[in-house]
Amino acid sequence: MGRERYKFPVFASVILRKGDKVLLMRRCKTGFDDGLYHCAGGGVDGCEPITQAIIREADEELGIRLKRDRLKIVHVLHFIGPCNEYEYINVFAQADAWEGEPKIVEPHKCDHLDWFAVDALPETIMPSVKHVIECVNKGVFTANLAGAKCNLARELRPAIPSSTASSF
Repeated sequence: MGRERYKFPVFASVILRKGDKVLLMRRCKTGFDDGLYHCAGGGVDGCEPITQAIIREADEELGIRLKRDRLKIVHVLHFIGPCNEYEYINVFAQADAWEGEPKIVEPHKCDHLDWFAVDALPETIMPSVKHVIECVNKGVFTANLAGAKCNLARELRPAIPSSTASSF
């Protein structure tokens, strides 16, 4: 009789690129990392293929249509939160073509959307997202953020107003 495997959430995110720029969204009113920039994405539903989750999230959050054949899986992040409070896998795909103009579709979760040069990301970016973008630019496919890295991420976290801050 085998032991039951540990299960943790899987997320799917998309890095939209226009040349040397990436599209980032600033979280708000969610209670988690509000005030910080991130990529569009969210949880993978049961029995949902990763690429389908990425396509769905891009539509739900940005109002754009991605095509599966234009997505390239570029990074897999295994993240363990501070003090092992939580753990997840986030699969990142990159797209350089889509239908529609990206816009804020969920103003109750996002209050700003902008293109940033990959070598001039905003100071108020989620440390894990910054790490992923840097890895993608170096051609690094996987990363683990855990233990000391989590503490480092907490220390490097930008100062944001306490009214929008949440635990990292």
